[in-house]
Amino acid sequence: MSSSKQEVIAITGVSSGLGLAMVKWYTSRGHVVLGCARSTQKISQLNDEFCKGNKPKQFTVVDIVNEADVKRWSEETISSFGAPTLLLNNASVTNNNLCLWQISAEEFSNVIDINIKGTTNVIRHFVPEMIKAGKGVVVNFSSGWGRSVSPHVAPYCATKWAIEGLSKALALELPAPLTCVPLNPGIINTPMLQTSFGEQGAAMQETPEKWAQTACPFILSIDRSQNGRSLTVP
Repeated sequence: MSSSKQEVIAITGVSSGLGLAMVKWYTSRGHVVLGCARSTQKISQLNDEFCKGNKPKQFTVVDIVNEADVKRWSEETISSFGAPTLLLNNASVTNNNLCLWQISAEEFSNVIDINIKGTTNVIRHFVPEMIKAGKGVVVNFSSGWGRSVSPHVAPYCATKWAIEGLSKALALELPAPLTCVPLNPGIINTPMLQTSFGEQGAAMQETPEKWAQTACPFILSIDRSQNGRSLTVP
């Protein structure tokens, strides 16, 4: 994928952290960014900041666990902007730091539903249109904990290991030149990291904005030659 031409980029989880940093970086380079998140307030702020005047709204309130929400979002955005050339499944949550047997069924289901089912809902409603358009890259955000494990994050590890397998299987199903990869973004100081590491996470120097300077062009460079490979932001 060329970094010089304008891309249509759909990103989930744009209200904070890496999602918001990617919105800012890609928008500042002239790309069309279509984003979703659950926060009505944050989505309103994004539309006010990036969609001034008569520009169509590019940010939508969506709960990716709700398939009807995702279907509506995909239909509205594709109708206005066409199929995305880059689909970034960034939205995810982690669990509270506890041993697996201490985590409630409700919390476990929430992590599974958002990280796996939510990602799949987005794929289900965007990828067929990308196939019709004959182009596009799907990047499913994984984690170092999708390739290794640690105590107290078993539900999160389970979902990210699942994202690795789901992405590699999808990669085999996609017709060329479409591409799918699982991407480990690295260790960045985000609210999610602070949930897992507390003060140690808050002390991390790698901010989402600094991360985006390297990660966003790297993501733009992903092409069919990397289809199905587990990638990590340099």
